[in-house]
Amino acid sequence: MTTEPLRYPDEFVRHKMLDIVGDLSLLGRPFQGHLVAVRPSHAANCELVRLIDAQMRKSAAGQTFGPPPEQPKPAAPEKPVLPPDPSLDACVLDVVKIMELIPHRYPFLLVDRIAKLDANHIVGIKNVTMNEPYFQGHFPGHPIMPGVLQLEAMAQVAGVLMRARADAKPQLAYFMAAEEVKWRRPVLPGDTLAIEVELIKARGKIGKAKCACKVRGEIVSEAEVTFMLRDV
Repeated sequence: MTTEPLRYPDEFVRHKMLDIVGDLSLLGRPFQGHLVAVRPSHAANCELVRLIDAQMRKSAAGQTFGPPPEQPKPAAPEKPVLPPDPSLDACVLDVVKIMELIPHRYPFLLVDRIAKLDANHIVGIKNVTMNEPYFQGHFPGHPIMPGVLQLEAMAQVAGVLMRARADAKPQLAYFMAAEEVKWRRPVLPGDTLAIEVELIKARGKIGKAKCACKVRGEIVSEAEVTFMLRDV
């Protein structure tokens, strides 16, 4: 269509590139990107600019007037369930043997059996059922084992440990003091208390023990108790 010679061997390609740069400048702001064009035209170039402009306006409107999209909340990690301790199913002392060592009786005997018994360590088991008499008033419609009775259960199991260590003559274990007492969660009907007691000090007839009540491996209450043996 022209009799003039080409200025460059690739003048047609240069012309198309210049068209693209000029058409993109209609955007009115710097453009950074990598563009691949195959047989482009002013119409296609300008349509690309319109699409980019519409996308920018849509993004700006969303940022200005719309709330940010709600991010999905991460799922709370599942609380690990401790496997049952098969040794807690053992019965070293049944309730009859327990009553031979401590004087407590219904409705104040708060240990059903002894699952473990060593020189300085003992584990008692208390099955908490809806038939417990204190549930009538603590509380109606919302039964919870009183924390003081959990503390009493610790003291009774500690008393069994002291009596098992002592000689055969009749003795009573008197509750003298409780320290570092903490209640961590409610104990409900259907729970099984594993009452762990470790003797940390023993001098004569006075002993001090670190105690914890557990339900399914989780500590629900704990204390350090001091008690004394007396002849009867």
